[in-house]
Amino acid sequence: MFQGSMVALVTPMREDGAVDEQSLEKLIEFHIENNTDAIVAVGTTGESPTVDVDEHRYIIRKVIEFVAGRIPVIAGTGANSTSEAIHLTEGAAEDGADACLLVTPYYNKPTQEGLYQHYRAIAEAVSIPQILYNVPGRTAVDMLPETVFRLAVIDNVVGIKEATGNLNRIRELLDQTGEGFDVLSGDDATAMESILLGAKGDISVTANIVPKQMAAMCAYAREGNRSAAEAIEAEIGHLHTDLFVESNPIPVKWALNQMGLIDTGIRLPLTPLAPHYHQRLHDALKNAGVI
Repeated sequence: MFQGSMVALVTPMREDGAVDEQSLEKLIEFHIENNTDAIVAVGTTGESPTVDVDEHRYIIRKVIEFVAGRIPVIAGTGANSTSEAIHLTEGAAEDGADACLLVTPYYNKPTQEGLYQHYRAIAEAVSIPQILYNVPGRTAVDMLPETVFRLAVIDNVVGIKEATGNLNRIRELLDQTGEGFDVLSGDDATAMESILLGAKGDISVTANIVPKQMAAMCAYAREGNRSAAEAIEAEIGHLHTDLFVESNPIPVKWALNQMGLIDTGIRLPLTPLAPHYHQRLHDALKNAGVI
């Protein structure tokens, strides 16, 4: 259902932290012009933990409006409260999202049975296609493959964003899920290898900066053209590391500001990129040819 380079879009904010609608529209056009395959709105890269529920729905609605049906919009609607996740997912469905991306509940560390019951409840409450999102490095809970397999039989659970960076985990998910279930990388550093193994695409932070290159890399990898995909990775692969010198999305928002695409706004408890990283990230952007 979903494939290629899907950008985990930042939420542009003005210096005072207010959502910057004008820059949001500019980012959408930047991605459509540069072949991004889908937009993920208000995922964790979009600072979902620091926008309130009304803002969350407003940003998703504006992304859908600006995209205007040209590429799919996947709304980030995960929460560590099942009722809140259902509420956000209902809103995204009403507003016209093509699917929802639901991060595993963070901090409260549910059991595997708790994860299953959480996702099953959301899927039963809202019929929109839903993508699971496993990122234990940020949530402190790892959704194991056997739990994914239980959920994959639910009709509107259509895929998983697997962000462990573990290729053996990708292989296991691919081996045990059917053709109608999309395994997507959520780790840019291993995305190319994941797609060459059979993953459908990458939900990407790096695509915020180099959307055309990420789209081309994903397309070549889906074709099985390793040499062409590797040639692109040789040009941009350093970004997969340099964009994580501090907690995401701090570095990627700094980079987009340097590119003239967004203002400097970011919300506490996140803070602007530490000055001692500026030169490193400036050099990374220069080496990637974006400044």
